[in-house]
Amino acid sequence: MNTVAFSIDDMQAAAGEACRLLKVLSNPDRLLILCRLAEGEMSVGQLEESLGIRQPTLSQQLTVLREEALVATRREGKHIHYRIDSPQALAVMQVLHQQFCPKEA
Repeated sequence: MNTVAFSIDDMQAAAGEACRLLKVLSNPDRLLILCRLAEGEMSVGQLEESLGIRQPTLSQQLTVLREEALVATRREGKHIHYRIDSPQALAVMQVLHQQFCPKEA
């Protein structure tokens, strides 16, 4: 088995990045938003309707996700569409979905 040894500085930096991601995911509304976006791009209206999160809260949480570079946007006319833009966030969401979401019968 070939392993690469990381310096303690590299490990601390990686731990800091992981903690930052986990902190963002620790908010239930943000977690729900990312869970839905893991299925594909959605407009703000689609997110609001499918998640039942009211517009002011949704906008606030989407702003946090944008500032943390976890989501990206695309404008189409009056509508803004969001998608996950972080491979790390998407990977974590896939694991969480596998572990916590009910299996289809």
